[in-house]
Parts: sequence; C-alpha cells; structure tokens
Amino acid sequence: MGQYSKALENYEKALALKQKSLPANHPDLAASYNNIGLVYFQMGEYSRALEKYEKTLDLKQKSLPANHPDLAASYNNIGSVYSETGEYTRALDNYKKALDIERKSLPATHPDLAIGYNNIGSVYSATGEYSTALENYEKALDIGRKSLPATHPDFAATSSNVG
Repeated sequence: MGQYSKALENYEKALALKQKSLPANHPDLAASYNNIGLVYFQMGEYSRALEKYEKTLDLKQKSLPANHPDLAASYNNIGSVYSETGEYTRALDNYKKALDIERKSLPATHPDLAIGYNNIGSVYSATGEYSTALENYEKALDIGRKSLPATHPDFAATSSNVG
C-alpha cells in the first residue's frame, strides 16, 4: 500500500501545480484526475476512483470532439468501477458508450476495439448471459488475431475467455 500512497501523493502534487497555472477546464487536468483515479482503483477505493474518472470525463467532454478515443478510455474506466462493484447494468452502459466511440473513431482492427468487446463480454459472462458473452469474446478474438501478435497478453486473455 506504501507505493500507492506515494503515487497518490505525487499525482495530487502534480494536479495542484497544474491547477495553479491552468484554467479550471484545461484538458491537461484530465490526465491528473485520471491518474489519481487509477491509483484509487488499484487500491480498491472504487467510489473515489469513480469520482476522479467522472471528473476526467467531464473535462474531456468540454475539450474534445464527441467521438474522440480519449472519451472512450474514460467510459471504459468508469465501466470498470461499476463492473468491480457488481453494478453490471451501469458497467455495460459505459462499456457500450466506449465501444460506440471506438467504432466511429478507430480502424476496424484497432486493438482497443478488442478490449471493448472483451469488456462487454465480461459483463455478460458475470450476469450469466454466456452466449452473448461468447459473441463479444469472439469479436474481440477476431480483432486480436488481425491486430496483435499471438504472444500479446491481451490476445492471450481473450483467447482464454473463448475457451
């Protein structure tokens, strides 16, 4: 836990410095909020992580085009919090928003699309909707085959989900 505390301290110092020199809605602040959220997530402090992820998303929405891939990353992070806390409907909603943005803004074989389908598959699996989970895992695997080497950890993880 000591390393997380140190990371949190450093990210909060960085945020404070940025807040002194940048306007309140500057997009560079989003990275700091996101980093703090990531630490809270790793610490299992999901409500605090969610608060930071939502702040990140708010800043990104004010400064980026509607279908920017960075927005998808925020929706994925928010979805991960909801997935970890068993709020699967909310997780799925956020994962679908992320995937929708990625499908509009990235090439059809981009690895982030595979991650999106895998995230959606994991929610369906957790809720017992195994055939829908499998459909999403297979889409993720197909994209992974086209975009990642067979030894890539994301490809291996998706392969194990399909069985």
